[in-house]
Amino acid sequence: MAPLKALLFDVGGVLVLSPFQAIVDYEKENNISSGWINFAISRSSPNGHWQRLERGEIILDDDFFKGFSDDLHNANVWEDFQRKPKTGRKRLKDLANPSQLGDPVSLKAEAADSEPTDEDRGAKSSTSPSGSESASKSSNPRPSRSLKELAKENPTQLGDPVSLKAETANSEPTEHDRGASSPSSRADSPSRSGRPSKTQQPKKLKDLALKNPSQLGDPVSLKAETADSEPTDQDRGASSKTRPSTARSPPFSIDVPTLFWNMMTISRTPDPHIGPYLTHLASLSPRPFLLGALSNTITFPPSHPFAAATSPSSPLRQVFDVFIASAEVGMRKPHREIYELALKGLDRLDRERGGGGVAPEEVLFLDDIAENVRMGAEVGMRTLRVRLGETEGAVRELERVTGVRRKDARGSKL
Repeated sequence: MAPLKALLFDVGGVLVLSPFQAIVDYEKENNISSGWINFAISRSSPNGHWQRLERGEIILDDDFFKGFSDDLHNANVWEDFQRKPKTGRKRLKDLANPSQLGDPVSLKAEAADSEPTDEDRGAKSSTSPSGSESASKSSNPRPSRSLKELAKENPTQLGDPVSLKAETANSEPTEHDRGASSPSSRADSPSRSGRPSKTQQPKKLKDLALKNPSQLGDPVSLKAETADSEPTDQDRGASSKTRPSTARSPPFSIDVPTLFWNMMTISRTPDPHIGPYLTHLASLSPRPFLLGALSNTITFPPSHPFAAATSPSSPLRQVFDVFIASAEVGMRKPHREIYELALKGLDRLDRERGGGGVAPEEVLFLDDIAENVRMGAEVGMRTLRVRLGETEGAVRELERVTGVRRKDARGSKL
């Protein structure tokens, strides 16, 4: 394994307290459905007002708060939120990738309603012994297999007999396929069920399946078997502009300015574990690693008290050799380009200092959001997921990976 040359930190939720904690607190205090705010923000991506603010495309003003409020009170998104499982855990079936009917997680979802493991999704956790390893590296990659192949091998798990027959043959279904019990029951079945009589032109089972998907299988699977096209949002029933306007807005009102400033205020507080550890690393001479930051940020009005803390001359920014702020570069995580920009900055700086450059596998990336960690692994970096409330465990993992023990300090100057 290549030696570690650089540490690349997220800021919010890693070096400072997570703004997501403020969201959790606000929902509890105001009887907002748990998880709704994060769900609404996520569903507004990529061009919701929160995302546009973090890319620096809009400014922090009244228009932003109005637009952000619209995103958090979106009736169609609220309707989708209500369809989620009501338990605290998501079923694996609900997390399956609808655009890939043969991916391992989707296939497992066909056979069980269980929660996906980190191995299923490829994410890294701070509690895993190999948490700092790149999630993109697997010694035994699982071959991708089509749903049709798995259906043939195990029809009892992946489909009913009639649907499976439709996958493998263009033949007319027999009465046995349909579950008829005896010859006498078949004799009067056309008049009762409206099925075609034997004198009518036989139809292929696949044609019948497409005309009546509710009996023979779901329309997306059938479409996947009959055409080389990706299921559309309409196939999946996702929100679209053509959805009838019968959806109702959430039955509560969110004070968006109060929520926003609660989030910004909590993220001014240094994390009590990772903050001091970073301060200790930065104080070492010479520094054993390049220190970088890759953060989704917000630009505050110059007159606002928070503006000084996030300016290029702030004490926090001075700790790092490379600092990539989304609002300054017009990109945000988890878009691949912003990761590549951070890697180029670290590589260029190392070469300027007489080194041989920095490869992605020589960087450890820390973030609190799973999709951001996954993209870090995808570009080749080692990754460490810093979970909410588990930053002390993340420091122990940092000590193991870097070989640098934390300084016995009670606070941080960040």
